[in-house]
Parts: sequence; structure tokens; C-alpha cells
Amino acid sequence: MTIRKGNPEDMEAVLGLIQELAHFEKEPDAVLVTVEDLIRDGFGTIPLFQVFVAEVEGEIVGIALYYYRFSTWKGKTIHLEDLVVKDKMRGTGLGYALYSEIIKQAKKDKVRRIDWNVLDWNSPAIEFYEKSGAKVLDEWRVAQMDEAAITYFVENKLKE
Repeated sequence: MTIRKGNPEDMEAVLGLIQELAHFEKEPDAVLVTVEDLIRDGFGTIPLFQVFVAEVEGEIVGIALYYYRFSTWKGKTIHLEDLVVKDKMRGTGLGYALYSEIIKQAKKDKVRRIDWNVLDWNSPAIEFYEKSGAKVLDEWRVAQMDEAAITYFVENKLKE
């Protein structure tokens, strides 16, 4: 197994893993991002994300996609957007290796916190994170505004 920083040529495989995650999370039709989006947004003038890829025998079988955020309490932080391992590779230590790479990157960058989301029904992931020393916070709720809500707000609420 090799873990390395991703490059534009990896984005087709990265998108495949993102789609596999969406299927696992019971939202197979939710992925709108394209390979072109990933290349533009990850490798343009101001990259919006970074990605580690895990390869086994030349095949990308896992990713850890992250980006930097700013916390008014902590300063620079990392947000781990997705940690995905192909189903056939789960239980091999590959997820732990990718997760470790994110934590090493955080230490190297002197960030004070790493954040990520985990679905409340994903017990294996919650146990994995808690065993590593992470706290899974019950009292915080994720708030989102999708594209339709953004459009509604701009077209309706701003006119009130």
C-alpha cells in the first residue's frame, strides 16, 4: 500500500470513491461534482481541497479529502470532508493509514483541531474515531443550505 498526495490524473478514481460513499450513505444520486470540478477546484490557482490517495497494485482504493478552515476559537483547522475506502479493502488497515496521514498533516501544519462529520447510524466509524481519541459530539447539529434553498433565499427572503 502506498499513500501519497493526489494529482489531477487521480480525480476520476477519486470521484468513483466519492460516488461509492454516497451509495453507502444511501444517497446515490446526490453527487453532482464532476472530474472537471475536482481538477479545477483541487489543482487551480487557489486549491479548495487537498487529497491523499491510497494505492494498492496501481489501483486507488482509498482517499482522505480535506481542506483548511479557520476557527475563531482555535485558528487554522483541518476539515476532513471524506475518508473513503473501497468496500473490498475495508478491514485491511487502509482507513487507519489514511486517517493517520491526516493527523500527521495537522501536526505538521500546526493546526489546533481537525473536524469531520459522521452519520449517527455509522457505528463502526464512530467506534473507530473514538478509539483513536476523537470526541464525537452529540450536542452539535450540522446546518446546511442546499442550492434550492440558496436560490429561494436570494429570490424571496432578500426581497422582504
